Amino acid sequence: MIKRTFLLILPLLLLTACDQVNQKLGLEDPAKKEAVQQAEGKAVGSACRQSGRAIEDCYSIYNWLPKAAIYEGWKEMDAYMRDNQLETVAPQLPPPESPAAAKKRKKAEAEAAAQESGEKDSGKSAEKSAAKH
Repeated sequence: MIKRTFLLILPLLLLTACDQVNQKLGLEDPAKKEAVQQAEGKAVGSACRQSGRAIEDCYSIYNWLPKAAIYEGWKEMDAYMRDNQLETVAPQLPPPESPAAAKKRKKAEAEAAAQESGEKDSGKSAEKSAAKH
């Protein structure tokens, strides 16, 4: 009797952990991922409007989020601010760097470091050849 109960409960326990296991493995449900991006886009759009940023700036800064969600959040916050006669709040921090810009910056830094180490290596070899002569 206990074995039978255990055998019925075990698969249920394993199925409840699937979301956590899939997240750790990087396997996300596309519908959940899209829902999260939509929610984040609306939040970003609202924050952009409240801080007085133009919608085009939001699109370019947060280019990995769907434009429709950003616009929807921006539009809702605009209506809310007009209805309640709220002023914009100036942002205290600069906007975050987009992933594409961060990737470009890191690539440029890596190339500069490689070029600098190449110059150092060529300088060392020139010193060695001068010392041999």
